[in-house]
Amino acid sequence: MRKRKVPLRKCVGCNQSKPKKELVRVVRSPEGQVSLDLTGRKPGRGAYVCHNKDCFALARKAGRFERSLECAIPAEVFEAMEEELRPDE
Repeated sequence: MRKRKVPLRKCVGCNQSKPKKELVRVVRSPEGQVSLDLTGRKPGRGAYVCHNKDCFALARKAGRFERSLECAIPAEVFEAMEEELRPDE
């Protein structure tokens, strides 16, 4: 039997490539709504970030989410995503 290839994705915060299952996806839906995708299955354009608040804060400060998702993201959406990330740390 052959081993399955593990999909790698790059964190927009720290720029390290990690297995896809270790990262959290931030997705922009076709309607333009930005949210966290903890399952990795929502439709739309996505960006991946490590599951910690430091990488999330670094990516937010540098504007990497806006660049990757090709849209402006309001501060309220960032705050809601941070609250959603916190309990799972």
